[in-house]
Amino acid sequence: MATNPKATIIIPTYNGDKYLERLLTMVFKQEVDFTYDVFLIDSTSSDNTAEVAKKFLAKHKNMSYEQIPTKEFGHGKTRNYAAGKARGEFVVFLSQDAIPAKKSWLYEMLKPFDLNEKIVGVVGKQVPRAKCVPLLKYEIRTVFNNLGSDAGTGIFYRDSFMDDPIFGDVVTFYSDVNSAAKRDFLVSKIPYRDIPYAEDQFFARDIIDAGYMKAYAARGKVIHSNDIPLHEYKHRTFDEVVGLRRIGTNIAVPSIKHIIKSIILGSLKDAYHTTQDRQYSFKRKLYWLTINPLYHIAKWRGFRTATKVDLSDDHTFSKHSLEARRYRKG
Repeated sequence: MATNPKATIIIPTYNGDKYLERLLTMVFKQEVDFTYDVFLIDSTSSDNTAEVAKKFLAKHKNMSYEQIPTKEFGHGKTRNYAAGKARGEFVVFLSQDAIPAKKSWLYEMLKPFDLNEKIVGVVGKQVPRAKCVPLLKYEIRTVFNNLGSDAGTGIFYRDSFMDDPIFGDVVTFYSDVNSAAKRDFLVSKIPYRDIPYAEDQFFARDIIDAGYMKAYAARGKVIHSNDIPLHEYKHRTFDEVVGLRRIGTNIAVPSIKHIIKSIILGSLKDAYHTTQDRQYSFKRKLYWLTINPLYHIAKWRGFRTATKVDLSDDHTFSKHSLEARRYRKG
């Protein structure tokens, strides 16, 4: 293991062998003038995740690997545990399917900490996979384009302008798909909350409310978009909306009229972008023009269910949650 590394890259995994080899290959190609190590913490995967990890462990002395029981995993709890074991001054979190886009990714993720001592968390950019679902592709692009230009680094903090909910949502946006934090701060001052979902969004709100700053590293890019099949999409949306409600976001129950309008307009907008999208082949465009509207329907079904569910009703939550299914299988 590297001596006193500047950063520890933490990668929680669960049946993540599809992208893991490409991810680790890019992680170990980072061009930086400091040392770093890699900590892969696996929730007892049943696929080839362990074999991929062992392959890289044999080649890289600055990598460690640990397995935990599936039922012990928690988005916030596991990240806090891994940060406590990390030796780097900074901890950098990657999801198992987020592949650094360039060899300068790690440098860009840590550079914002040099700008202001009150910056304690950094969120990096996500670029959707070329062939992913149009609904996801264009949503991801919109979210990260709203955070700032690739030409600079954005710094976000609490002030009176946050009274406008639109600004507040941008200031507190955070994603552990690709993020970094000061290790000592995360371990001893403001850790992640042990909640089923949206631990990253809650962390950002906690640090902003406490008077600290968050940065957006636009050039710290990863290639990432969730490979969610249609039959699971409403359940994933359910988890996301419930997560936002649990951190205090007020989300009204949408009317049927609003949902129908949103499905039609969203599908038409995506259809236009799909026809112009050079990353799709002609056959793929025809496929998505047919299938993508079904994703919009699934999204709004999950959304409406999530806005109506009683947050204290664990039975109903478990019935609709994609995340809960993972625990049942584990």
